[in-house]
Amino acid sequence: MRLHFLLAAFIGCILLPLEALAMTQINSVRLWRAPDNTRLVFDLTGPVEHSVFTLSAPDRIVIDIKKTKLSTELKALTGGNSPITQVRTGNREADELRIVLDITAQVTPKSFTLAPNQQYGHRLVVDLFDILPNNNARPTAATAATAVSKPATTAVTTKPSSLPTSGKRDIVIAIDAGHGGEDPGAIGPKGVREKDIVLKIAQELQRQINTEKGFRAELVRTGDYFIPLRRRTEIARKKGADLFVSIHADAAPRAAAFGASVFALSDSGATSETARWLADSENRSDLIGGAGNVKLDDKDAMLAGVLLDLSMTASLSSSLDVGQKVLSNMGRITPLHKKRVEQAGFMVLKSPDMPSILVETGFISNPNESIKLANRSHQQALARSIHAGIRQFFQQNPPPGSYVAWLRDSGKLAIGPREHVVRSGESVSLLAQRYQISPAQLRSANNLKSDALKIGQILTVPATTLAGQ
Repeated sequence: MRLHFLLAAFIGCILLPLEALAMTQINSVRLWRAPDNTRLVFDLTGPVEHSVFTLSAPDRIVIDIKKTKLSTELKALTGGNSPITQVRTGNREADELRIVLDITAQVTPKSFTLAPNQQYGHRLVVDLFDILPNNNARPTAATAATAVSKPATTAVTTKPSSLPTSGKRDIVIAIDAGHGGEDPGAIGPKGVREKDIVLKIAQELQRQINTEKGFRAELVRTGDYFIPLRRRTEIARKKGADLFVSIHADAAPRAAAFGASVFALSDSGATSETARWLADSENRSDLIGGAGNVKLDDKDAMLAGVLLDLSMTASLSSSLDVGQKVLSNMGRITPLHKKRVEQAGFMVLKSPDMPSILVETGFISNPNESIKLANRSHQQALARSIHAGIRQFFQQNPPPGSYVAWLRDSGKLAIGPREHVVRSGESVSLLAQRYQISPAQLRSANNLKSDALKIGQILTVPATTLAGQ
C-alpha cells in the first residue's frame, strides 16, 4: 500500500512540470485603434480555447483563456484613444487565465483565433466595437465610416462636402491605402513597410484632389489599423464614391522586378503571372490581418454571381479606361512594369457599382524603388500623376449632376488629347461619335489607313471641347 502511494506521488511530481510545459503562453500583445473599434492581438505559442463577455457597473470586458499563462506585461493596452483604462490579470482556475479590461464606455466585443501564417504564429484577436451615442447596436461598416474618432496618426484635413457654388455635386474619389495595423503589407530591404508608404501617398493624393473645385477625396483608412477587404469597398460606397482607388507598393518574387502598374478586375483570369501572384498575395491579407468570421452569405451563390457579372460590365470598362489614363501619367515620372492596365482577381476591386483600380506604385522589394517610395518628393510626384489620370477620366466622363458635368455641358470644359483603349465591339465611327469628332480626325490622329481596330489597341483622341454631350 505504501509502495503504491509513493509511486503515485512520484508520477505526480513528473506530470506536474509536463502539464506546466504544455500550457500555451502569451508572448506579446498589440493594440490597434480604428475609427470604430479597438483591436487587441495576443501572440500565442499555440492554439487556445477562450471566452469573452462583458460586465457592467462599472463597464468591463472579461477574457478567459484556458490552459494559458501570461509571459508579458499588458501596460501597452491603456492610454491614447483606447477605451481601456486599466488591465488586471489573475487565474480563474489553476489552468485558466483571466484578463479584465476596465473601459470608459460600453463596447460590443467580438473575438476569434487565427492560425499561423508566413508572418505570425497563433493569435487571439479581440475587437471592441464602439457603440454610437444614439444607437445601442454595433455600428455597421457603413456607419462606422462616418463615426470617426481621432485616428492614431496625424489626420489629413478633409475637404468639406458642401456643394460647389453652381449647386452641382462634387465627384467623390475613395482612396484606399492598402494593408494597415496587424497587416504591414510587403516589407522592403531596410524594413520599410508598405502600409506606411501607401498611407502617405494616399494622404498626399487626397490633399491634391481636394484643391480642385468639383472634386472631393475621402480616405478609406485614415490611420494605422486593419480593415477587411470587403469592408473597404463598403466604406467607399457609404461615402458616395464615384471611383475607388487602392494604393499599394508590393513585393515581387524577384528582387530585380521594378516599375509601377495599374490593375483592374479580371472577368476571366489574370493577364500575367505577376498579376496573378500579386492578386493572390493581396487576397491573403485578410488572413494576415484577421477578418475573423466576417464573410458574405453564399446561399444563392450562382444567382449572385450572374447578377454580379451583369452589373460589373459597365464599371469594368470604366475601370480599364481610368486605369490606362493613370498608368500613362505615371509613366512620365517613374518606370512602368507593364505599359497597359493589367487584370487580376483582386477582391478589393469586386465592386459592381463603381469603377475600381489598384495602383502598384512600385515594388518595395526592389532596393532602388524602396528608397524612392520612401522619398517625400517621389510620393508627391506619384500622387500628381494619379491625380492627373483621374482628372482626365472624369473630364471625359463626368457623372450626371456633378459640377464637372455642368462645366462640360456649358461648353466651358476644354479637353486635351487623351488615350482610348479599344474594347470589343467598338469602331472608328462609334468612337468618333462618342468623342464628338469626325472619323477623319480620329484616323488622322492615329495614322489609320482603314477603319479596322484591334481589341487592346491604344488610340489618341484629338483635343476638343465637350459640350452638350
